[in-house]
Amino acid sequence: MKQCTHTDALPHPEPEPLDETCPGCLAAGTHPVQLRLCLTCGHVGCCDSSTWQHATKHYQDTGHPVMRTFEPGEEWRWCFVDHVLV
Repeated sequence: MKQCTHTDALPHPEPEPLDETCPGCLAAGTHPVQLRLCLTCGHVGCCDSSTWQHATKHYQDTGHPVMRTFEPGEEWRWCFVDHVLV
């Protein structure tokens, strides 16, 4: 089973969210789907089911490797580099 090699380098405690929703979707006038929180800087972005896929775009622009769901009641994390749930 593939492991994530990036979680040990994440800040502790995890960063506070910079926004309550996806600012890219707000600026575009679209509704975000399934919010994600960058565990490096606290950026909030929408998932790949959203029109603009802002969480993935944030990873592509910054290289920040791990995000977690920002949805109530969910706990999972995703590593963009290793392509695994952590």
